[in-house]
Amino acid sequence: QVQLVESGGGLVQPGGSLRLSCTASGSFEGFYIMGWYRQYPGKQRESVARITTVGATDYADSVTGRFTISLDTSKNTVTLQMNNLRPEDTAMYYCNFYRGRQDTWGQGTQVTVSS
Repeated sequence: QVQLVESGGGLVQPGGSLRLSCTASGSFEGFYIMGWYRQYPGKQRESVARITTVGATDYADSVTGRFTISLDTSKNTVTLQMNNLRPEDTAMYYCNFYRGRQDTWGQGTQVTVSS
């Protein structure tokens, strides 16, 4: 079983930056994928950025060039650096750990971009 602990998020003005982190613990080894998703009220959860243990990444078009995802495999910690934030980035952000049958979600952290 995998447990996720998220940190970061909060309130920031447009154009500002925030950093989200998520650490995975539990029984797993080898290849896995970690990522960040976000959910707007009344909408389905959508992928923001994902990264694998071999360093492959993918980003939503809306965040490409503004957000950067990284993974420290020694700490099983994924970090999402969010720059040039926009009001439309306001959402609940969720960390995800995926490794075959292990598909675990964090509790979510709110990001609010507002002046």
